[in-house]
Amino acid sequence: MKNLMPTILIITDNLKTQINGVVTTFNNIEKHAVKNGYNIKFIDPSDFKYFSCPGYPEVKIGIPRKIGSKIEKVNPDYIHIATEGPIGFAARLWLNKKGWKYNTSYHTKFPEFLKEIYYIPLSLTYAYVRWFHKDSIKVLTTTETMVEDLKNHGFKSCIESWTRGVDNKELNSSIKHVRNKIPKVLYVGRVSREKNLEKLLELENKFSITVVGAGPDRARLSKKYTNTKFVGYKQGKQLADYYALSDVFAFPSCTDTFGIVMIEAISLGTPVAAYPVQGPLDIIEPGINGYLDENLSTAITTCLSLDRDVVRQTSDKWNWNNCWDIFERNLVDKK
Repeated sequence: MKNLMPTILIITDNLKTQINGVVTTFNNIEKHAVKNGYNIKFIDPSDFKYFSCPGYPEVKIGIPRKIGSKIEKVNPDYIHIATEGPIGFAARLWLNKKGWKYNTSYHTKFPEFLKEIYYIPLSLTYAYVRWFHKDSIKVLTTTETMVEDLKNHGFKSCIESWTRGVDNKELNSSIKHVRNKIPKVLYVGRVSREKNLEKLLELENKFSITVVGAGPDRARLSKKYTNTKFVGYKQGKQLADYYALSDVFAFPSCTDTFGIVMIEAISLGTPVAAYPVQGPLDIIEPGINGYLDENLSTAITTCLSLDRDVVRQTSDKWNWNNCWDIFERNLVDKK
């Protein structure tokens, strides 16, 4: 029996309890979908037997047996494949066999991630992601820069840029920032090799650095960089207070396609220091809400001169309403 409300099925290799940008995005999409009269369902690793990825326990590998029967049981009107892992792969094969239409999204520089963690050649993984997305009616990616990047890597599908946002009700702080004598620098995110975090931690004798997050590289880095505070994952008001107390937010990654944590930082008035690469190039307005420099220390120091009220104002355009509007506009009927 068909659902009275139109149903959107999200197929993902992420558990809803994981803390990362993909999960944050779809948790907020779900809120807006429900408000707008949609029924939203997920197929994720919790629907199957799964295990932790070797060397990267935060990533879960689902064994997607009988995924077709699970999709048919949901009986969706629209289908979105969010990730290129085993569950996304199995869903793609089944949907193509059935002739059902779907769209996909490209959140992470998957080839660069696999090269950094497992040393898999980029040529192999880019061939895979081109194949994975080639039958998608619409491919949603994070920014216009990423649209061009995917086209330059041979993507032939229709690619749309897809913004992100901040939930200011959940992420807010009553703390009034006071400039610190030794600049407080904050990092929020996974503690893993592909995040290039060590480039920031090398500056621990110049700045007071706090790392919010966890990951496979935490034990090694916390032993090596003893002047840095590693405080684990934080959410909601606790996380907002860390942003508010910090003088600068540092984003050392060179492989992220967006970086929601950057817009979280600027929403609380904390300027962002980063390298001039994809992600920061689309978010940071140099001299207004942050600085980009090949020398991260220079970018951090220069950020100290910025007006936090001006920084905060630049976050207004990043909101989940716009993110949902783009997602809804690009839904594809399965038939």
